[in-house]
Amino acid sequence: MESWDSQSDEAQGLRLVRAFLSLPPDKRAEVLAFVEDLLIAHGRPEEGQEASPT
Repeated sequence: MESWDSQSDEAQGLRLVRAFLSLPPDKRAEVLAFVEDLLIAHGRPEEGQEASPT
């Protein structure tokens, strides 16, 4: 049986996905660009490298 925290995390993740999909295409592109910038700023692994699990 899953803990309440993991169920809550899953529900939050689903809400975020639903909110993202409800955005118009131009706003989705802005969100994706923002996330890519964050990944670059925080040292994204090089292409072909596997990210370490945390």
